[in-house]
Amino acid sequence: MEKNYDQFKGQSRLPKFAVPKRYDLKLKPDLVTCKFVGAVDISLDVISSTKFIVLNAAELSVDRKAVHFKSSNKVFEALEVGLIEEDEILVVEFGESLPVGLGVLSMAFEGTLNDRMKGFYRSTYEHNGEKRNMAVTQFEPADARRCFPCWDEPACKATFKITLEVPSELVALSNMPVEEEKVTGNLKTVHYQESPIMSTYLVAIVVGLFDYVEDHTSDGIPVRVYCQVGKANQGNFALHVAVKTLPLFKEYFAAPYSLPKLDMIAIPDFAAGAMENYGLVTYRETALLYDDKHSAAANKQRVATVVAHELAHQWFGNLVTMEWWTHLWLNEGFATWVSYLATDSLFPEWKIWTQFLEEATEGLRLDGLAESHPIEVDINHAGEIDEIFDAISYRKGASVIRMLQSYLGPESFQRALASYIKRYACSNAKTEDLWSVLQEESGEPVNKLMNSWTKQQGYPVVSVKINDQKLECEQTQFLLSGSHGDGQWIVPLTLCCGSYEARKSFLMQEKSEALDVKDLLCSSSSKGNLWIKVNVEQTGFYRVKYDDELSARLRYAIESKVLSTNDKYGILDDSYALSMACHQSLSSLLALMASFREELDYTVLSNLISISYKVSRIVAEAVPDLQNHIKLFFINLFQFSAERLGWDPKEGESHLDAMLRGELLNALAAFGHDETINEAIRRFHIFLDDRNTAVLPPDLRKAVYVAVMQRVNKSDRSGFEALLRIYRETDLSQEKTRILGALASCKDPEIILEILNFLLCSEVRSQDCVFGLAVSFEGRETAWKWLKEKWDHIHKTFGSGFLLTRFISATVSPFSSYEKAKEVEEFFASRTKPYIARTLKQSIERVHINANWVQSIQKEKNLSEAVTELAYRKY
Repeated sequence: MEKNYDQFKGQSRLPKFAVPKRYDLKLKPDLVTCKFVGAVDISLDVISSTKFIVLNAAELSVDRKAVHFKSSNKVFEALEVGLIEEDEILVVEFGESLPVGLGVLSMAFEGTLNDRMKGFYRSTYEHNGEKRNMAVTQFEPADARRCFPCWDEPACKATFKITLEVPSELVALSNMPVEEEKVTGNLKTVHYQESPIMSTYLVAIVVGLFDYVEDHTSDGIPVRVYCQVGKANQGNFALHVAVKTLPLFKEYFAAPYSLPKLDMIAIPDFAAGAMENYGLVTYRETALLYDDKHSAAANKQRVATVVAHELAHQWFGNLVTMEWWTHLWLNEGFATWVSYLATDSLFPEWKIWTQFLEEATEGLRLDGLAESHPIEVDINHAGEIDEIFDAISYRKGASVIRMLQSYLGPESFQRALASYIKRYACSNAKTEDLWSVLQEESGEPVNKLMNSWTKQQGYPVVSVKINDQKLECEQTQFLLSGSHGDGQWIVPLTLCCGSYEARKSFLMQEKSEALDVKDLLCSSSSKGNLWIKVNVEQTGFYRVKYDDELSARLRYAIESKVLSTNDKYGILDDSYALSMACHQSLSSLLALMASFREELDYTVLSNLISISYKVSRIVAEAVPDLQNHIKLFFINLFQFSAERLGWDPKEGESHLDAMLRGELLNALAAFGHDETINEAIRRFHIFLDDRNTAVLPPDLRKAVYVAVMQRVNKSDRSGFEALLRIYRETDLSQEKTRILGALASCKDPEIILEILNFLLCSEVRSQDCVFGLAVSFEGRETAWKWLKEKWDHIHKTFGSGFLLTRFISATVSPFSSYEKAKEVEEFFASRTKPYIARTLKQSIERVHINANWVQSIQKEKNLSEAVTELAYRKY
C-alpha cells in the first residue's frame, strides 16, 4: 500500500487533481478534556480523473470508514486513508477513478486542543478565581491542517460554512455573524453565515467567556472588542481606532470592507502580536488592551499601530492574497507601511513617520548580515515559513514600499493600489502583479527598479565626496562584517545642499556616477561650510558614507540645528553602522553623538540611547579601562534632556515627551547614575505602599524597575522580591512584561540565573518568556550556560516556531569573541533543526561582527584621549 504514496512525499505543494470550492465544517471542542471532534464536507472540482485525493492534515485522526466522495448520486467509499506526518498530508485512495467535475468529499476526524499556540489550541484564564480553558485558532502560516483536513495553501481559496457545538454559557465566535443558534440542555449549536471566498489560514474560531464593547463605523459596520470578563473598558481605545480606521482604508483602497462585521479579541496565550483573521482578528492582550491608569504612552501607540496593521490586512492579504509564501512580504510589508499611514491620520501629533525610521533601521540591521535573505524567498516546505516572519518581510518590505511611494509620488501610488485591489479582489497575486499595475499607472520602470530590491538580498552604501563641483557617488553592498558584497542596485538618490530649497533627485544605475551639482553649490550663500545631505528625509533603503570634509560640515549643521529630524536620525544611524563595520573610527562616532546633546526629538534620542547601550558594551569588552569614562560621557550626554523633562509629567505635554522621559531615565539608571537610581528607589517605595500613587505613573515604571534592579545582589534581594510581588499581583499583561524586561537588567549573575529559571515556571506564560532574555552584560555567560542546560526542555516546550528562535538570538548575539562563536557552533552542531537554522547562522554572524569591532577598537589610536575628553567636557 505504502508504495502508492511515495509520489506525494516531500513535495512543497499539493497536487492539483482537485480544487476545493466550499467547506461545510462542524466542530465540537471539549474544554475540559481538551479534545475536539469534527466533520467536514468539502465541495470539490475534480480537474483530472484520479484515484487519489491529497490534502493537508496534521495531528488529526481520520476514521477511514467515515470518508467518502459523492458525485452526481454516486457514492465512492475510501479504500485507504493514509496520514503522512512528516509532510502533513492526508492521502485518500479510492477503488476506482473519480469522475471529473463537481463532487463532495466527506470525512469525520478528531484532534487535541494543544498548548503550543498554533492550530486549534487552548489558552487558560481565570474566572471568579478558578482556572478555565478557552479554545482558540491560530492558522497562519500552515496550521489550519491541525484543526480540519483542508487544502492549506493560500491560493486554494474557498467559502466556509461553519457550525460549532459548545457549552451554552460560552461566547462562540467565527469569521462571520451568527445565522442561527439552537440551545439543547447545556449545549448550543451555533450556525454562522457562509463566508466569502478566502484562504484557509484566515479561518478563525474562539470559544470562551468574554465581555465586549461595541460601536459602528460611519457606514454602519458593527465593530466589537472582546476581552476577559471585567476588562471590557480596556477595549475602548482599540475600538475607537478600529471604527476610525475602517472608513479610512475604504477610501484609500477605493473598496469597502467586505464582511458584515468586525470582531477583535484579546487572547491571554498568543504567540505573535496579532493575527488578521477575516472578520475575527485575534491579539495578545498587550496589543489590544489599554488601561488609562496602568498603560504607558508606548502601549497606547503599540495598540494603535497593531490595530491599523491588522485592519489593513482585511484588504491587503484577505481580499487580495499572496499566491504563495514567497510573496509573504506583500502582505506584511504593506500592512506595516499602511498602518503608519492610518496612525498618522488619526494621531498626527505622534509624528509617526519619523518613528517609522525605527522600522527601517531594524530592516537595515538584519539585511546588513551575509546570512540575511532576499525579500522574496523560495519556500519549499511548510517548516521554512515561520522563519521569514522577520524584519526583512515586515520592515525592509515596508521601507522599500515607502521608498517607491516617495519616488512615484503619493497620488499616482494610491491610484495604482486601488486598481490593484480591484483587479485581484477575491483572488491571489504575486509581487510582479503589483509592480505591473504600478508601472501602468505611473509610466515609470517599476519592475526593473524594484527587482533589484526584492530579488537580491542586502542594500548599498553610497560613498560621496565633492570633486570639482561634482558629487562623486559610488555604491557597494553594505555588510556589517566589513567585507564587500557584489550586489548592485538601482538607487533613487536624493540630495540637498545647504538648505531644503536646494534639492535634486537622480536614479543611480551604475556602480559609480558623478553628479553635476554646480547649480546647487552656486545657489547657496555659505560656501565655506556648505553641508550636503544625501537620502533626504531617509526615504531610501540604503546607507550613506561621507568623506571627512562632508562629515565635519554635517556635524556643524546638526549643532546649528538646521537639519530635519529624519536627516539627523539618518546621519547618526549610518555613522553607527559604518563604525560597527569598521569603516569608520569609534572616536568619530562618539564625536557625532556628542553633537546631539541638545536634541529634543523623541525618535533621534531613542536611537541615540540604543546606540549608547551597544557602544558601552563593546567598549567594556574591548578596552575595560575605559568603561567608566564611557558611561560618564553617556550620563552627561543625556542629562540635558532628562533635566529638561524632569521626573513628573507636565500638564498637556506631548505623547512623545511622555515616552522619552521613561527612556532617558532608564538609560541614566542603566549607566549607574546614582542620583537617578536613588530617586527611582524613593518613588518605588511610595508605590509599594500605594499602587495608585501619582509619583510612579506607567510611563516611568520600566525605568524605575530597572533602577531598582541595579542595586539588587545576592546579599540584598529586597528590590527583586518586591518586583516579583507586583508581578504576581497584577493581571495586566503590559505590567508583567515591563517587569520581566527590568529583572533581566540585574548585574549579579546568581540573581540572573534565578530570573531565567523563573521565566520557565508556570507563572510566566510561554509567550512572555522572551521579554526576560535580554540580560545584562554581566549576565551573558550565565544565560548561555543556562540555555545549554535547559535546551531540551525549551525545545520541547516551544517546538518549532518563532518564539524558539528568540532564545537563540537573545542569548548568543551579545557575545563578541571568535572563541564563543565556535563554542556556540559546536553546541548546536548536533541539535540543529530547519526552523532554527537561519536564526542560528545570523546570531553567530553577529558574534563575529562584534569580535571584528572589538579588534578594530583595540587598534584605534588616541581613543582613550578622545573618550576622556568627552567624559570630562564642561558644557
